[in-house]
Formats: sequence, C-alpha cells, structure tokens
Amino acid sequence: MSTSTPRVALVTGGSGGIGRTVVERLAADGFAVAVHYAGNEARAKAVVAEVQASGGQAIAVGGDVADEVAMAAAFDAAEAAFGGIDVVVNTAGIMLLSPIATLDLADLDRMHRTNIRGTFVVSQLAANRLRGGGALVNFSTSVTRTKFTTYGAYVASKAAVESITLILARELRGKDITVNAVAPGPTATPLFLNGKDEQTIQNLAGAVPLQRLGQPEDIAETVAFLAGPARWVNGQVIYTNGGLA
Repeated sequence: MSTSTPRVALVTGGSGGIGRTVVERLAADGFAVAVHYAGNEARAKAVVAEVQASGGQAIAVGGDVADEVAMAAAFDAAEAAFGGIDVVVNTAGIMLLSPIATLDLADLDRMHRTNIRGTFVVSQLAANRLRGGGALVNFSTSVTRTKFTTYGAYVASKAAVESITLILARELRGKDITVNAVAPGPTATPLFLNGKDEQTIQNLAGAVPLQRLGQPEDIAETVAFLAGPARWVNGQVIYTNGGLA
C-alpha cells in the first residue's frame, strides 16, 4: 500500500475506549484516520499525535454525531485532508442503565438522540460519500441477545442501529459499499468497568466460554476485518463476544 495514497477511515468516538483502539488498529493497517470527538478535543489530538508518532496519518474532527451539519463538516474535513473517505466506523454511543419501570425518560431521549439519530446521520452521510470499495461499520451490542436486566432502553436503541444497518446494506445495491454492525460483549473499557464491583465483573467474565472479558483489541480486530478484506460480508451483525450468546 502506498503511503502517499492510503485508504481513509473516519472513526466516530475515536478519542476513547473501543474507538481509540480501532483508530490505532486501522492506522497500523495503513489507513489515514480522521479521529472524531464529541467534546474532548485534547484527548482526540493526543490520539492523533500517537498515530503520527508511529508514522501514520491522522487528524482530529469534532461534532455531535446527531447534528447533521456538524457531521457533514467532519466528513468535509476528512475529505479535504486525505482526498476522500473509504471506511466509516461509528463507535459513538452512550449507555444509561435503569429498569424500564423507573427509567428517567430524559435518559431515553439522550440515548435515542446519540445512538439512533446519531447512527442515522452518520449512516446517511456514509451512504452518500463513501468511495466505491468502502465500508460502513456501525456498533450494536450483544445484549440484544443476552437480554440483561436494566439494559432495556439501551438495547432498544441498539436494536434500531441493527435495523438501520441491515436495511442500508440492501439499499446500497450497486455501490460496492458494505454495511455491517459489530455487537461486542462485555469489554474491558473504562465505560464498562465504571460503577461495577469486582464480583459483578468476574461474573460477567465467567459467563463467557473463554472465561474472560473482551479487550478493545478484540473488537478492533473485527472492525479491521470488515474495513479491509471482508468484501463478501455485508448486511450482517457480527457478535464479537467470546461465545457469550
């Protein structure tokens, strides 16, 4: 792969958690990467600096994923810097847990805005702006299968993500663009670990046949597959969860 004309990826939520690891993996695979952030520009710029220090190409782009004007500007910035976009990985999302009976409806609205509208906005832009041979990778969750209590509203938003993904894959017939979703299981990120006691963490790890939590690198491996060689995988939800469900 020529270093002067790399494939280009835009990673939403690329400044932290799974998104950051995805950025690092795609950069290692030779992609130029636009590292998207919603609020923490300094952290995104730190990721960019790490990629550049390793010999890669990266820029930081900001914006609320649910704001179509802001996200169009992010796509514009990636295209201006690198000449086009080949892969969009949409890791941006929020998770607010509560029993359905007592959920604060403001939390429902927040998740709907980021997880559903945000996915729709990013998917719509990707559908119109990805180059041929490109890929869109959205993010769901394995809890759509495991049905853990307190996850009702979050899972509802991710079920919508899966529906958007599967239908868009079929709507892009003839464009040579794949559209898939990755559905991680319990993964050792700060977001996942925050607020959980050691017993809860061990119980979740023990529920997996491989007897451990996923690592962000495990998820990035699946993304790299879908972003690169997996041209015959399209319109699918890939459950990357160690066999949890």
